[in-house]
Amino acid sequence: MSVKKLTVVDVRSRDEYASGHVVDSLNIPLNELPANINRLKETDGSIVVCCASGMRSSMARQILLQQGITDVLDGGSWMSLQYQLVNNLI
Repeated sequence: MSVKKLTVVDVRSRDEYASGHVVDSLNIPLNELPANINRLKETDGSIVVCCASGMRSSMARQILLQQGITDVLDGGSWMSLQYQLVNNLI
């Protein structure tokens, strides 16, 4: 059984990301997401977006879907996502 690769993209500001984040996540602030679409299209596996509360991650998911990236999940808050990842819930 193969494990699907996940790329976690944290769409909070750089300062928010610096205060705590999912280990090995990418920090691409929401306003910089459109400029990084090609970078994200090159990733393998699923993309999971997260933020502080789930509002920006929801917007980020919609942006990615509109740009043709269909294997994208809204992970909500980074703390909740971290818990899910650590406990193998995702």
